[in-house]
Amino acid sequence: MQPEAFFLPALAAQTSQSDQRFCLFYPADCAASGGAARGLVLYIHPFAEEMNKARHMAALQARALARAGYAVLQMDLLGCGDSSGDFGDASWQSWVSDVLQGCHWLRKQSNTPGADSAQLPLWLWGLRAGCLLAVEAARQLGAPCNFLFWQPPAAGRPLLQQFLRLKVAGDLLGGQAKGVMESMRQHLANGSPVEIAGYLLSPGLASGLEQAALAPPAGPGPTQRLEWFELSTREDAGLSPISTKTITQWQQAGYRVGSHIVHGPAFWQTTEIEDAPALITATTAAVNND
Repeated sequence: MQPEAFFLPALAAQTSQSDQRFCLFYPADCAASGGAARGLVLYIHPFAEEMNKARHMAALQARALARAGYAVLQMDLLGCGDSSGDFGDASWQSWVSDVLQGCHWLRKQSNTPGADSAQLPLWLWGLRAGCLLAVEAARQLGAPCNFLFWQPPAAGRPLLQQFLRLKVAGDLLGGQAKGVMESMRQHLANGSPVEIAGYLLSPGLASGLEQAALAPPAGPGPTQRLEWFELSTREDAGLSPISTKTITQWQQAGYRVGSHIVHGPAFWQTTEIEDAPALITATTAAVNND
C-alpha cells in the first residue's frame, strides 16, 4: 500500500514561515471491514531525532491499520521533516495547532469510505512526546477521541532534561561541560534559543514541553478508550510505578484503558533503524478490539 503524499496548508493564524505541512495519508482498505472504514487515526511523532528513528515503524503501523480499515494520517509538524519552517521556529502551541488541523482534515476529507466520516471514532496515536501533544490537542479539540500511546512519558520535564543533557554530554567530550546546563536554562529563561545536537530549541518549545503532563482530558464520553503500549526486551517486564499511577488516573477519569508490555527494542533511540513487529501486531489487534 502506497500512501498519498501532499502538503496541507497551515492555519492562517500561524506565521508565513509555517505555511504548509508535509503529510502522508493511508486510505482505509475496507475489504476487511465490510465495506466501511472503521475509524480515523492521526499519528503524532516524537521529539527531535526520535522522529527520524521512528519513521520506519510509524509507516509499518500506518499500513497495518489501513489494511484493518482505518484511515491514517501522518504529519510532519512545523520545522520537522519536509514541512515548512525550521525546528527553531516551532513552539509547543504551534505543534498543538498542527495536530488540531490534522484532526480537522481527517474529519473533512471525502475519501474515507463510510456512511458518515463525522461519526467514525478518531484515534490520536502518539509516540513519546507525541502522546503529550495528543492530550493537549484533545483538550483544545472539544470533541471525543480515543488515544493510542506508544511509550508514553508521564510528563514532558524528563524528556526536556534528557534532550538538554545531549549538549552537556557533547561539551564533556570537549572538556567544557561545567555550568552548561545552568547556562542553557538561563538562555531559555531570558527568551533566547539554544542549539543542541543540531536542533535550535526555542524558549516556547522548551517551556511547553517542560509543562506538559499526561493528565486525562476532562469529561470523556462513555466509550472513550486509551491503549497504552510499552516496549521491553526483558521477558519479565512490567509497568513502572509512574505508568501504573498514570493509568489509574485515566481509569478514574472514566476512560476504558488497555495496557500492554510488548517485546521489542526502543526503536526511537537505537543507533540502527530497528523494527518491533510484535508491537505492530498487538497495536492493530488492540485498536480493532472494539
